[in-house]
Amino acid sequence: MQTDSRTYSLPRWRITRWLADCGADVPEDIRVALVGNLYGTLPVFVGGILNTLLVAAAIAARSPTPLFIAWAAVEIAICLARLGVLILARRRALARRPTPTDVNLLLSVAWSGSVGYGALISLATGDWVAATLACVSAGAMVGGVCFRNFSAPRLCGTMIVLSLGPTIPGALLAGQPLMLVLFFQIPMYLAAMTMACFKLNRMLIATMRAERENDRRARHDELTGLPNRSGLVSALDERLSGLSAPDQTLALLYLDLDDFKVVNDTHGHAAGDLLLESVGKRIRALLREGDLPARLGGDEFVVLTASCTAEEATAFGRGLVEVIGAPYDLGSGGSARIGVSIGVAMAPEHGRNAADLLRAADAALYQAKFAGGARCQAASEDDLVRLRRLLARGTGQPARPSAAA
Repeated sequence: MQTDSRTYSLPRWRITRWLADCGADVPEDIRVALVGNLYGTLPVFVGGILNTLLVAAAIAARSPTPLFIAWAAVEIAICLARLGVLILARRRALARRPTPTDVNLLLSVAWSGSVGYGALISLATGDWVAATLACVSAGAMVGGVCFRNFSAPRLCGTMIVLSLGPTIPGALLAGQPLMLVLFFQIPMYLAAMTMACFKLNRMLIATMRAERENDRRARHDELTGLPNRSGLVSALDERLSGLSAPDQTLALLYLDLDDFKVVNDTHGHAAGDLLLESVGKRIRALLREGDLPARLGGDEFVVLTASCTAEEATAFGRGLVEVIGAPYDLGSGGSARIGVSIGVAMAPEHGRNAADLLRAADAALYQAKFAGGARCQAASEDDLVRLRRLLARGTGQPARPSAAA
C-alpha cells in the first residue's frame, strides 16, 4: 500500500477500468491504494526501462535493420512517455488532483507489447545472440510484472501474455524444430504466472482488509460503533488544524450521563450496555452533516460540530439533553430514565489543541453537574481561570459532583 500522502485517481475509461479491476466487493479506499501501487517508485521504474532500452539498443546496434531500429525507437518513445506520466502523476497525487491513471495503464500495456515484439522479431531473424537477449529481457519483465503489478491481476496477466506470448509464433518463424517445445512450455508458464498474480492479489486484499478492520477497531468503540478517544483526538487535531479563517469555529460538546450507575446497579450491566447503545443512536439522530460523535469510555460522549456560534452549540446541547432524557426500553418489560450533563467549549476561543479544548469543555461540564445536572453549560472565562489555577497547583481537576448532589 502507499504509505505517503499521495492519492492516485481510479481509472475512468472502460478498458482501463477492466484492466485495473480487482473484484466487485473491494472497498473504494482499498481500490485507490491498489491503483497507487501500479505507479511504483522511481528507482523500480528506472531499473525496468534501463533493462528494455539497453537490450533494444544493443540488438539494434548489432543488427541495424528497419525492424530493430523501429523497435528501439518505440521503446524510447514509450519509456519517455511513461517517465513523463509518472512524474506528472506523482505531483498531482501529492496535490490531491486527478492523475493520468488511464494513460499510465495503457502505456504499461504498450510497453509489454513492445518487449514481446522485440522477442518475436529476434527469434524470427535466427540471430541467437539477439534472440537470447530479447527472450531473457521478456522473461525478466514477466517476473517483475508478476511481483510488482499484482495489485491489478488483469493488467498483470495482459502484460505477461503480451511480453512473452509472442515467443510462441517467434519459435515457429525461427525454423528450428527444437524450438517448438515453446508451444507447450510458454502457455503453461504464462498460465502459472497469471494465476500467481491473481493469488497474490487475493492475499494482498485480505491483508489490506485486515489492516483496515484493525485500524477501525483501534479508533472505534465496539459497543456503540462511534469513534473512541483515539479516533476523536485524531479527528479533532485534523479539524483544529483546518481552522485558518478568523470566522471558522468548532464546538466540542462533552456529555456525561446522569445516574447511569443507578441503571447498571438496578438492571444489570447488559441493560446498561443496551442503554449506552441507545444513547449513541439518539445522538446520531440529531447530528448535522459533518458533525462527529464519539464515546470516550464509560458513560462519557463527545460531539464535534463546526460552523456554529457558542449560542447555537448550547442550543444544540439543550436538544441533546431533552432527547437523551427520554425514557429507555431495556427489554423484558424494564425501562429507565437518565439525564445528561453537557459542557461546551469553542475553538479557537477556548483552545487550539485537543487537550486544551477537552479541558475547557470538561470544566464547563463540571459546572453543569454542580448546578444539578440535566443541563448544558458553555465554558466561561471564570471556568478557564479556575481550571488553570488548579492545573498550576498540580491538583488536577476536582471530581465532578453527582447530578443528585
